[in-house]
Amino acid sequence: MNITILDNATLANTSLACIEQLGNLTTYELTSPEQVIDHCQDADVLITNKAVLNRDTISQLKQLKLICVSATGTNNVDLDAAKEFGIAVTNVAGYSTPSVVQHTFSLVTNLLGNTHRYQADCQQGAWQKSEMFCRLDYSFNDLQDKTFAIIGGGTLGKGVAKVAEAFGAKVIIAERKGVKCRDGRTPFEEVLKTADIISVHCPLTDETRDLIALQELKMMKPSSIIINTARGGIINEADLAKALEQNLIAGAGVDVLTKEPAELTNPLANYTGNNLLLTPHIAWASTESIVRLINEVSLNITAFNNGESRNRLV
Repeated sequence: MNITILDNATLANTSLACIEQLGNLTTYELTSPEQVIDHCQDADVLITNKAVLNRDTISQLKQLKLICVSATGTNNVDLDAAKEFGIAVTNVAGYSTPSVVQHTFSLVTNLLGNTHRYQADCQQGAWQKSEMFCRLDYSFNDLQDKTFAIIGGGTLGKGVAKVAEAFGAKVIIAERKGVKCRDGRTPFEEVLKTADIISVHCPLTDETRDLIALQELKMMKPSSIIINTARGGIINEADLAKALEQNLIAGAGVDVLTKEPAELTNPLANYTGNNLLLTPHIAWASTESIVRLINEVSLNITAFNNGESRNRLV
């Protein structure tokens, strides 16, 4: 069995031993749209994170039997075409939950403590010039007793809620926008108006695109912060940059953008204020997370070879 990984760079040079034992493995660091057909030609199994497999490509791969998406989202694969041509498709879910939860709180605690600003000052010699034992140039706020709101009450949201409660925060879960509020949820607009921290963990859909734009940001408290480790496009990027510039909110931590890698013209990538922490879509990618991901892919392939259905989407 020939197995091909189209974007091995997304696996950060992690050992592929569990996949290598399943067949003849070929890896490509990255695969451009122009290279897809050539890279896929001899594969029985394809592993892809972001490389696109559209209908035209899938129709030309006569040997292909299985597509393993090494991620949860599958928007890079034409599932209808895969079904039409009799090709199975699997994904992996849940592997990155600890990593995303940890990165979420890295952003939260850095913003609340202004850690990034103190670190920069230390590197520039400010502490060395201090007249007292510490510096108190910037505010440092507790997470305890803050109202911590979560948008998206799935596995990730629940994981974040558990840690927030351990810090002593009051956790509330936002109801979907424009929907009658269920027990255990808080109306969406009330969340915006009352939360000290908002953390986004919902998928990007037509319903959630631009879910938080300037109108919503203006509802938030000037002392509040917002975190997005979910998907770019849920928070309007231009409006968020404007809100930060005008101090409508106190800060934001963003790990995802609408287009990735970041475009040179992206308003958040160009924002230079110290109330934004921008990271390059790394929340999912702890070493342990990637090891789990590779192991899950290998188990998906093994299950397919045994005629079993595991994480099957098609």
